[in-house]
Formats: sequence, C-alpha cells, structure tokens
Amino acid sequence: MNSSLPLWTPSERRVADAAITAFSRDAAVLAGQDLNDYAALHAWSIRDREAFWTLVWDTFGVIGDKGVSALRDGDRMPGAAFFPDASLNYAENLLRRRGADDAIVFRGEDKVHRRWSWDELAAQVSRIQQLLASLGVKEGDRVAAMMPNMPETIACMLAAASLGAIWSSCSPDFGEQGVLDRFGQIEPVVFIAPDGYFYNGKALDVSEKLAAIAAKLPSVRKVLIVDYLGTAVEAAARVPGGQALASATAGFDAGELRFARLPFSHPLFIMFSSGTTGIPKCIVHSAGGTLLQHVKEHRLHADLREDDRFFYFTTCGWMMWNWLVSGLASGATLLLYDGSPFYPDGNALFDFAQAEKMTYFGTSAKFIDSVRKAGLKPIETHDLSEMRTLSSTGSPLSPEDFVFVYRAIKTDVHLASISGGTDIVSCFVLGVPTLPVWMGEIQAAGLGMAVDVWDDNGRPIRQEKGELVCTRAFPSMPVGFWNDPDGKKYHAAYFDRFDNVWCHGDFAEWTDHGGMIIHGRSDATLNPGGVRIGTAEIYNQVEQLPEIAEALCIGQDFDGDVRVVLFVRLAPSVKLDADLDKRIKAKIRSGASPRHVPAKIIPVADIPRTKSGKITELAVREVVHGRPVKNKEALANPEALDLYRDLPELRA
Repeated sequence: MNSSLPLWTPSERRVADAAITAFSRDAAVLAGQDLNDYAALHAWSIRDREAFWTLVWDTFGVIGDKGVSALRDGDRMPGAAFFPDASLNYAENLLRRRGADDAIVFRGEDKVHRRWSWDELAAQVSRIQQLLASLGVKEGDRVAAMMPNMPETIACMLAAASLGAIWSSCSPDFGEQGVLDRFGQIEPVVFIAPDGYFYNGKALDVSEKLAAIAAKLPSVRKVLIVDYLGTAVEAAARVPGGQALASATAGFDAGELRFARLPFSHPLFIMFSSGTTGIPKCIVHSAGGTLLQHVKEHRLHADLREDDRFFYFTTCGWMMWNWLVSGLASGATLLLYDGSPFYPDGNALFDFAQAEKMTYFGTSAKFIDSVRKAGLKPIETHDLSEMRTLSSTGSPLSPEDFVFVYRAIKTDVHLASISGGTDIVSCFVLGVPTLPVWMGEIQAAGLGMAVDVWDDNGRPIRQEKGELVCTRAFPSMPVGFWNDPDGKKYHAAYFDRFDNVWCHGDFAEWTDHGGMIIHGRSDATLNPGGVRIGTAEIYNQVEQLPEIAEALCIGQDFDGDVRVVLFVRLAPSVKLDADLDKRIKAKIRSGASPRHVPAKIIPVADIPRTKSGKITELAVREVVHGRPVKNKEALANPEALDLYRDLPELRA
C-alpha cells in the first residue's frame, strides 16, 4: 500500500455532518476569525481555553450551574481551577434520557444476554440510590466494586455518584492482595462484587475470595453481591455483612431520582496506576473534569450521536470503562461485553457488532493484531455497514495493523487510534473525523490539550522522538492522589521533570501530517550507546513475522552499556533456529535501524501483562536484573515472570 497516500479520507458528506464542523463555525464566531481547518481550531482551543470549554459546556447542554468564571489561575499546573463556581452532578448528566429505547445491551460471552431501556436503567439506579442512602452513604464516601462489565455495575456507579460518593472499581479476576492493595488504601463503606463471572466458557466462582477480601476491609458496612452465575444468595451467606443486591433493593420502589449538585472539582472516581513497580497510586478524578472532557472527546472526536451504538471492549479495572460509560451523556446506547473476546471463537465481537448494528467499535491494539494473526477477515463474513468508527488503544497500533483494518475489517471506516491514560481518564491525542487517516499515526492532539514533544532540555522538537508533554492545564487533570495531603506524590508523578508542565511518560514523535506516533513508555525506552529507542518501533517490525505471536523488549545493563534483549513468544510449532533469528534481526535492521537490532533473542512460553492486557516491560526488566517486582498482584499472569529469572543466555 502506498504510504504517501492516506489510508482513509472522510467524504464531503461525512465532514459536513460531523459535530465538529458545526462546532468550528460557532467557535469562529467567538474567536472573530476563520477556523476553517483543524489546526486553526486546535490553536484557538488552547489559546482561549475559557471560551473553548464554555462553548463545549453550552453546545452539548451540560446540566448544572456553570457559574461566572470558566478558569481561575490558568497558568498554574497543578493549581488551575476550571469552572470554580460551577455545580453539577455527573450521574444527572448521564441519566438525562428516558423511554423504552435501549440504554444498555449486555453480553456475558454466550451465557448471558440482557438489555435495559432508559426507563429500566433509571429505575435500577433509583432503587440502588435509596439503598445506599439507607446505609448512610454520603458525599465523599467511597463505594468500591470488584465487578464484571455488566449493567448492574453502571447502575451502582451512577447511584453512588448521584449522592456525591466516590466510585472505584476493578475487575473480578484480580487476586485477593491486588484488590486489597487498591481498596485498602481508600477505605470504602460499601463493597460490591459478583457471585462469579464467565471467562472462556467457564463459570468462575469468587465467593471464597470475596469473603477473604471483605474480612480485611474493616471500613465496609455492607457487601452487596450481584447475581451473575445465579448463586448470589448462596454467596452472600458465606460473606460477613453480605447480601444479594436484588434482595437488598427489593424493598425500595423506583421513584424520582435526586442528584446532589456539587462543585466541578468534587471527586468522582478513584483510579489506580498499574502498580507493577509498587503499591498502586490512587488517582482522584473530578466529576466536572471527567464529564466535560469525555463529552468533548465523544461528541467532537468520536462524533458520537444520540442513538449511536457505542462499544468498547474493556474491564472495570481499565479507564476505558469510565470513558465508555460517559457515552450515556450523549444519549448513546452502551454495548457491553464481558469475558474473553475470543470465546467461542475470534468472531465473538464482530458477531456482537453485526447483531446490534454497532456504530462505534472500540478495542485494543492487541485485539486487532490477534485478529490479523488468526487469519480472520470480518469484511467477508460480517455486515459492519453501520460501523462508522473503529477505535484502538492500550498500546501503539502498528502500521501493519492500520493496513489490516482497511483490508480485512472495513474499507470505509474512521480508524481512530487514541492515547492518553488513567492519569487523565481521557486522551492527549486521538481521532478527528474530518481528517485523513495515515498509516501508523494518531491523527491529532485533542482540542483544548496543549500537547507537545520536548527534548531532554525542554525544547520543542518536530519529527524527532522525545517526551510527550502538555504545557497548559486542562479540566481532567487529577484533583490529586488519595492520602497525599501535601501533593508531593502528585507533583513528583508529573511535574518534577519540567516545572509547571505535565510530563506524561510517553516517548513520542510528531509527524509531518501533524499527527503523532507513540513509541512506548519513556521509562521502558532503550538506551544502547546512549541513543533512546522506543520499544514499539521494534514490535512494529518483529510482530509482522507470522512466526512471532508476541514480543517483549527490554534493555539489559551489560558490560558498562545497555544491550537490547528481545523475548519472543512463537506461533504454534515454530522453533527459534538460526534462520529465524537471522530473519528477525534483518527485519528490525531494515524496518527500524541497526541500533534497534537486539543483541539477544530468546524464546519464552508466555509474556507477563497487566489486568488490562498491557505487556509489562518494567517488571521483566526488574526480574532480569535480579531485583524484586514489588506488586505482582497487578499482573494477570504473574507466574510468567519466572520464565525470565536467571536465564543463562543473559550471562554472557
């Protein structure tokens, strides 16, 4: 495919119909100048943040009192305050619709299929709201959930948020210590969990783990158990203070919802860093900042519309769950899937997309790569005619997979690679529906986000690799970290590198199209001979080879320098012989550079990853160097780390 041409260009009709087009016209009136392309609109959005974020609020009808000022101390980071006089409630904005149309459609693999209307969602939230109030839950209390991605999870979150409580969640596949490492820090008053969950066709009971966790959370007044396997009553009997959610809410009639309107900066979510290098950091996000940022990203960047069918494959331990749920504020129907995306086969999500006329299909870069390597071609087997957008995140999407999407999934689709993180519960760079898609590139910086790439001396650079930074404050910056009263941990996490500038920890590069390439995490970059190399550059080459199922790369301290070590998980029946070793190195040398070529290539049976599916280069690097991994509970498969310990191949 000709890389000098875009992979996709939006039609004139699509550009005309996009919400960002009308928004640009309104912005131009405010700015008193033409904003006839995205670059001009973006420049205005960071030059006049007060006007920009006010226009977002007004255009998309945020419910609440906006107050007088849109930004106070805007030159301080941290310290800026957006809409300091405003009051709102996140749940009120997500529950604005009523009626019999679908609000949520749920699939738990092939075991459970359900749908809730907007009226049913409101009724469920009303009952849970009354239950939580009866348990004394008030503003600022924490409600924690170890839950699958199912409708009840959303209803519980909205009920908690409606009262001004703070929500925190993880997925039920977390181990006991992993849950305690998170929720033990925030002292929840209510703990919500399922009786079990389905994965890869198997029912997995969690009642024993649940009882052990509940016994070590002394702040919890009530454990509410959601029925998923059909054993919630039995599970509740084994948990001190436990009760099935259905029976706990049975005495409450659905009625009018009440919403506590609180300051814009009132805490909404506590989210957690991956925790692979220590106890997870507790990142506190505000109700107003989360809502406004998500509405902007959904309506302007994702072009999400009322009645769209909005899907993201995620667990409740990943920020994409929070991002997905906010789609209710745009009036979209949420499509939820819980379980293995490859059960009973690799077509499960595409079957869901076809059956529910999915308009926005969100997934991970790893999923797209796995579909390609499985030889699937949904373009030939599924009707995806309603799908306007296919979104990818979690790790950089390789150029090969950009091409694969258009060849094997859909030719006329907006492929939106997006990147941000739990730290901001949103995106720094993402899709723009009115711009072309170029192979291997994220399209642009988000509106209102003063994103740049700096060298080690704090100088902006173009078409060179450097640190991803944001030079001006934005609404979805964390309120702070939990149990960090003087803000030292928060400041150290993002502002120590460059004063008054957010340093995100991504190794990035602007392209000549104004897009961005993410080359991996800065702390995972390699430094052979003092030259910084992004690990994604190596993965983009080696994972094109059909013999390689997956790869992980680290820098090993060796002989006074750093040498590149590549671990490969091979395809079935493949062995790493001299010929394959040579071809891997040749592929990396020609596709990246001689400096990217690994000094060692070592086959492994498994690659460790976090619960959200990201490979854990840092944990492997610690093991290779004989250092302890501080929090194995953050890993989905911690036993895989043993494969990297004391390898004879790395001694010479």
